[in-house]
Amino acid sequence: MSKKPFTYISLFSCAGVGCYGFKQAGFECVATNELSPRRLVIQKCNHKCSRDEGYICGDITLDSTKQQIFDEITWWKENRYVTEIDVVIATPPCQGMSIFNHKKNDRDIERNSLVIESLNIVKRIQPKFFVFENVPAFMDTECIIEEGKRCSIGEAHQLILGDDYSYYADTINFKYYGSNSSRTRTLVIGVRKNLVQYISPVELFPDRREEHTLREIIGDLPSLSIMGEIFGADIYHSFRSYPEYMRSWISDLGEGESAFDNDDPLKRPYKIGKDGSIIQNVNKTRDKYKRQVWDKPALSVHTRNDQLASQNTIHPVDDRVFSIRELMRMMTIPNDFEWSGTPYSELNALPSKKKQEFLKKEETNIRQCIGEAVPTEIFKSIADNIYAFLSVKHYSDGYIRTIIKKYSLNNVDMLLEYIQARGAFQEKDKGLSVSTLSRVAELSNNARVENAAYYTGKDTLTEVFQHLPAFGKDEIRVLEPAVGSGNFIPFLIKKYAYAKAVIIDVMDTDSDALRILKSLLLLQTIPSNVKINILQDDFITHDFTGIHYDLIIGNPPYLKLSTKSPNLAVYRELLNDDTGNNLAGFFVSKSLNMADYVALILPKNILCNTEYQITRMKTAKKRIEAIIDFGETGFRGVHIETIFIVVNTQCHPGKLLVKSIPRKEQLRQMQRYITDKALPNWVLYRNDLFDQVLSNKQFSVFSVFRDRQVTKSSATAVNGIWVVRSRNIPREGKSIIHIDGYDMYVHRDDMGSFEVTKYLDRDDVFLVPNMTYYPRMIRKPRGVLTNGSVAILIPNEGINVSDADMDYIGSAEFEEFYRIARNHATRSLNIDGVSIYYFCVSE
Repeated sequence: MSKKPFTYISLFSCAGVGCYGFKQAGFECVATNELSPRRLVIQKCNHKCSRDEGYICGDITLDSTKQQIFDEITWWKENRYVTEIDVVIATPPCQGMSIFNHKKNDRDIERNSLVIESLNIVKRIQPKFFVFENVPAFMDTECIIEEGKRCSIGEAHQLILGDDYSYYADTINFKYYGSNSSRTRTLVIGVRKNLVQYISPVELFPDRREEHTLREIIGDLPSLSIMGEIFGADIYHSFRSYPEYMRSWISDLGEGESAFDNDDPLKRPYKIGKDGSIIQNVNKTRDKYKRQVWDKPALSVHTRNDQLASQNTIHPVDDRVFSIRELMRMMTIPNDFEWSGTPYSELNALPSKKKQEFLKKEETNIRQCIGEAVPTEIFKSIADNIYAFLSVKHYSDGYIRTIIKKYSLNNVDMLLEYIQARGAFQEKDKGLSVSTLSRVAELSNNARVENAAYYTGKDTLTEVFQHLPAFGKDEIRVLEPAVGSGNFIPFLIKKYAYAKAVIIDVMDTDSDALRILKSLLLLQTIPSNVKINILQDDFITHDFTGIHYDLIIGNPPYLKLSTKSPNLAVYRELLNDDTGNNLAGFFVSKSLNMADYVALILPKNILCNTEYQITRMKTAKKRIEAIIDFGETGFRGVHIETIFIVVNTQCHPGKLLVKSIPRKEQLRQMQRYITDKALPNWVLYRNDLFDQVLSNKQFSVFSVFRDRQVTKSSATAVNGIWVVRSRNIPREGKSIIHIDGYDMYVHRDDMGSFEVTKYLDRDDVFLVPNMTYYPRMIRKPRGVLTNGSVAILIPNEGINVSDADMDYIGSAEFEEFYRIARNHATRSLNIDGVSIYYFCVSE
């Protein structure tokens, strides 16, 4: 049996220039779809598919065209031992999205909607990965997701693929990632969710490469001075002809100069009217009729690269547009890429007249294909990253724990030996990926769990990095103050690869964690523009005098410090916070004064708990740009709710994105609306219903008591004083009920030390089940006690609670209001000094 190949399918594939990079990386094309027969022929010339049936020419909106793709998948499964497709690539038409199309209309929106076909095919095929490429405005562009329903393409991704894929979209300039010309585009890479613990789409983005100047790219090609001239050794290096009178417009130009800058009006672009008059052209953009510059990177290649009047087309010295060969080099199209069924060697051997005939017939199509293409090296870099992932073993957490036990990896020295040994064989069957080794390190380090320093998985990091800012500067400085095994570092390197210098300072108090980090970094290729500084120290007490960061990012420990901790008083004094007691809050407070942006994964109870009150107050004064609510999905295997917050410390509050991962919703909120000082906590999902209840009822009318002494060990099954528990208060909330086998009692002689006994003979207080989203309130009868599962609500002086008030607490409206007030939390549902605020009575 032959080795199972890595496979891909290409949609809207044009001439196959971009996805030729997947062929170069060793992938086999199962099917390629293109509407234009002329362009599909070029793919055949390059032997993209091993079967003729793989070349599918047709309208992708037709079921018959899609069925041809599905039939090819079936053939490969039956004949080539392929169980599933590895990658689907799609580069749908972008004319309706491009800023260069100034006349968008309903037809453009329909054209944009072709991306929906790609999304639905991915949904049907379920490849391991998908890769989409398009213009910068791609994800924000409007499309038709179904008849009569419009949404942005970004929303369509979530609606169609959100359940199955973790995906990451970023707009990058390809010149920093291997392209030999500037090309700012959006890439969207998706990873099927059963793989996201092993690889993030962020890690699959193209790797950083050094920029090259135009001289370095094409400077060795011979000059062409005669219009129509074809270089004898290369048919694709020729002087494309244009009207002779236009030559004077550009002949005197120096590098970087435009024909519109000529002093002589007759040397500026014009057209000749029907009456023979000269009509001056209008200079609508600054990059037409403009010579390019030798010692700068090439500018973007467009589809009309055959015209002097198009953008960035004129050679730095010669009076011509760039030749096909020069354009191929700018777009990193390899020399062995064929544009014709006649091999390149035979084309070069043709007599001059035949060469001219060939170019007259094919040149425009070739040039347009180049202008529409993805630079080959960009897709090859992505393909190489996917290939590397598919070629290395990846272990589940269960198996990793078996390894830890087998090799005694809880011992740091043994762990370091294991990392070094397995990391050295990454390219072989015994090797493990850095990702897997990092997970081994985290699961081996029990101390970090004990200190509430949790492992940040790749699916969480993918979402986090979707919301980080871009910095328009040459040098970017980042701090990760609780680095652990360094999971954020590869993502930071990818995110800010475009900068000339990226300084990443990392620190931790755990010396063993830093030893492990150093061993993992040795296995990674760190780009030359990145410098990583490692420091062992306490972030809160460390002196950062003279250092300011562009970004502080990370997942700080969530450890709650006891009053006996010697650090608590020190931290409180340093940060001017006399109520804080959690490291997470202290990390936020210090970070706000040290960086332009703060981006931290935090416990969700930071939104409401009283120990974070000063942290919330400090944060609310800055601009919060996003709060991502992970619920309990943030840390795999750890039952804790988390949020991710991005704070711009340099701006005043405005609008922010609120996104819920478990609820699959997102909205834009005014910051001051959700951080309202009149409320005891931040209310992320505040809405009209919430405001209506808030305006119609009277709040902050109760205090609360919850017992923490009455337990099963202090109770008896029968007789004594009845201890009311949560289930004794039914959903209809009219009165307490007995439940056989559930009821709990305490002997009168045993209850003297219980604080709750002060309410034994009171019937002017009220009972509410604790830890529930189905609140109901009843008046407490005399002669019963409660345990911690029931809160006792004590009305403030002068507050009268009516039967209607009690009924309202059990209503559907109050239930929805209360869920919003609690930010749809699933863990921190105790009725405490904050949540008691929301139990209300009529005005």
